[in-house]
Amino acid sequence: MSTMDARHQAVADTIAKVRRIEQEDGVTQAALARIKPVLIDLASRTELFPPEQFQVFDGSHGRIFRLAEDADHRFALYASAGLPGKAQPPHNHTTWAVIAGVYGKEHNVFYERIDNRSVPGEGRLRKTGELTVVKGNAVSFLPDDFHTIEVLGNEKALHLHLYGRSLEHLPERISFATSEGGAYKIFPASPNISTPEVTPQALKAMIRDGGELAILDVREEGVFASEHLLFAVPLPVSHLELRADALVPRRATRVVVVDEDGGALAQRAAYRLFDLGYKNIAVLKGGVRGWQKAGYELFSGVNVPSKAFGEIVEHKCGTPRIEPTELKARLDRGEDIVILDSRPLEEYRRMSIPGGIDCPGAELVYRAFDLVKSPETLVVVNCAGRTRSIIGTQSLVNAGLPNKVMALKNGTMGWHLAGLKLDHGKTQHAPAPGPEGLERAQAAARSVAGRFGVRRIDHAALARFRAEADRHSLYVLDVRSPAEYEAGHLPGSRSAPGGQLVQATDQYVGTLNARLVLIDGEAVRAVMTASWLIQMGWREVYVLDKALDGQKLEKGPEKATVLGDDAAVATIAADDLDRQLGRVTVVDLDTSLRYRAAHIPGAWFVIRARLGDTVASLPGDGPIVLASPDGTLARFAARDLAPRTARKVLVLDGGTEAWRAAGHRLEAGDEQWADPPEDVWYKPYENRGAPEQKMREYLTWEVALVPQIERDGDARFRVMKPA
Repeated sequence: MSTMDARHQAVADTIAKVRRIEQEDGVTQAALARIKPVLIDLASRTELFPPEQFQVFDGSHGRIFRLAEDADHRFALYASAGLPGKAQPPHNHTTWAVIAGVYGKEHNVFYERIDNRSVPGEGRLRKTGELTVVKGNAVSFLPDDFHTIEVLGNEKALHLHLYGRSLEHLPERISFATSEGGAYKIFPASPNISTPEVTPQALKAMIRDGGELAILDVREEGVFASEHLLFAVPLPVSHLELRADALVPRRATRVVVVDEDGGALAQRAAYRLFDLGYKNIAVLKGGVRGWQKAGYELFSGVNVPSKAFGEIVEHKCGTPRIEPTELKARLDRGEDIVILDSRPLEEYRRMSIPGGIDCPGAELVYRAFDLVKSPETLVVVNCAGRTRSIIGTQSLVNAGLPNKVMALKNGTMGWHLAGLKLDHGKTQHAPAPGPEGLERAQAAARSVAGRFGVRRIDHAALARFRAEADRHSLYVLDVRSPAEYEAGHLPGSRSAPGGQLVQATDQYVGTLNARLVLIDGEAVRAVMTASWLIQMGWREVYVLDKALDGQKLEKGPEKATVLGDDAAVATIAADDLDRQLGRVTVVDLDTSLRYRAAHIPGAWFVIRARLGDTVASLPGDGPIVLASPDGTLARFAARDLAPRTARKVLVLDGGTEAWRAAGHRLEAGDEQWADPPEDVWYKPYENRGAPEQKMREYLTWEVALVPQIERDGDARFRVMKPA
């Protein structure tokens, strides 16, 4: 068990004991006498509190780390780190408190207030005792007790401070300037309460220890794509509340938060995640820069584990491929060829190989046996670049399709770079198989399941997994097409089309070593997807047998779980905003790509995480109207922004979707960027200017991932050659 997990469990056990004591004895000296040995026991486990995880900032004498806090802000536990000379004036807590030593010396002097409190803002104190808190002892305080703190000696100190209510929720706590009393003032909580850190070396060990781990990179996706850890998952601060639950459903999962330098952004995100219910959190010390300084690999791009896996599959399996020019020549000669485009329909519509049929990744084996009528037909699989072409081709080979199957080298980008014309706006989609085609596909899937060790479970086993989901993360993923999912899906499942799940696993699953249960009515797409996830290193992958038979299904799109208190905010209706354009400043919080395509006239593109800093540069002095697709993100942004500006902050009710539905005008362009467009990763063909160069760079990057993966050493790929 890692230090993070052991500390999390020990802290949870301690708080549970303390909670029972308070329930039994109330807030009394007797209760505090019982709590002290409980906290001493925790503090005495010094292995849970490595000094490198509780560092003090340069130029500071102390730092406070939050270890626990109830949702209602009760039973809050902190680790208080201090350098020699750190001191606090006489202060009370307005709640009970217990302090125990981990290491170092924290000297406490105790006082009682002796005035009759008749003079506002003034009082008198009398010393009642003192004690130096070290490992093995503790002090306790009732709400009206006063004390001072001073770190003695020449060594850094760390002490556990346990309160009946969190520091940020003690608005009447006061401090006196002197030990005799006199004037007093409100004693606020530190504005920089932190989350414990882990070193790059400790994180490297966690990646390899087999336990559950979510590495969350909280920078914007475009920044993330420049450099990041191999198994980091992009979860920008801008979207924490909207995406965290889907990526990391279990709140006790070990979470390490990463940013550029282990600084303010990571601490901000970790603090917010804690408030959203994630209690086992740490920040990577030094961020990606610290990781690099430790001698570890950083990767560019997105979906790197999946992309690298595709390259290794091609190398290990000898996946056959065809050059664009050769394919074009064969087509021109009228040869019997079927081109299957393994991308989702939206991508296929944007650009496709002439004559290509849309058949997304996991659909290939499911539909190909019926679609390809003759065993003499050449089957060519393509995507935009390389990965889905390779995986799709190898899927058909592994499934025993009797045809010759080849991957189009470099996909639509390779076709374009060869000077060949692409189609646009096509809608031809491979049909679902008939009875004979389905039977052949299912037989092929059974063979694949046997060769690659795909495990099946029944609904009773899934129920057991659900009951254990608070101890072992569970992802129930429907790998059928989005249309089939919306027509009827198992409650609690998420839509994750199989081809995309393999191509971009980190967009669906944020926890390493989690359980994955795949759903597919015909048990073809789920088996093929599982066969690849197993080879990618996912140890617990299951296919739900008879997944949809006789089950009560839900209809409609996936319902995302949004976390956090959606506080009431002032709103403005679309029609009212239309009448006030020019007198208000509109801020668009959608992605830069969608902003560029369509936004409210005059709106400024702003990244939500940077809104507090950007607001000063926005024009005007009237109200600010925040717009996001459905208004949800804007409501969270309004809560963040209100304390940072004197301007009135409004949220567009229903978001830009409501604006569009009301028939109001939208405009395109990118003339009003308040922030640089680095919120998302731009695909090569989405970049303006020299797209061909971006395509070449991208294709070169994919191939170069293999040696980099080998240097990193953490990938658990185990590619099996076809029989």
